[in-house]
Amino acid sequence: MSGVLSSATKSTVQLAALVVGAVFLLIGILGFIPGITTNYGQMQFAGHESGAMLLGLFQVSILHNIVHLVFGVAGVLLARTWAGARGFLIVGGIIYLVLWLYGLFVPHGSAANVAPFNTADNWLHLVLGVVMIALGALLARRRTHAAL
Repeated sequence: MSGVLSSATKSTVQLAALVVGAVFLLIGILGFIPGITTNYGQMQFAGHESGAMLLGLFQVSILHNIVHLVFGVAGVLLARTWAGARGFLIVGGIIYLVLWLYGLFVPHGSAANVAPFNTADNWLHLVLGVVMIALGALLARRRTHAAL
């Protein structure tokens, strides 16, 4: 990852976006590993019927894991610039808050629950949304001349 950000131009918001993106990549990969994902044989492409559970706690599907991978790639790529990093964290945080609301209002057994989400996912989405927005807003206030 040293090619993504050189140490001379790295800002804290870029570093945060890079770390968040890398974590999403890791989660997306872990979602495809039997053992780390329990009930792996019950994984569906999408929908609430998927019985696979990342770390035995978070309901996942193939689509859910792919979304984590895409989100991770976006974070790593957008971390290359200050504006991209800030946008990734703030817009990504808003997306996760919308997903949290979606999870609250769409019944878990509903056909509209295509991701799939369970209660653990919902609370994680709330935390991710708040933390990402906070990182994007607070760390971006410290923009240095080198990050311009």
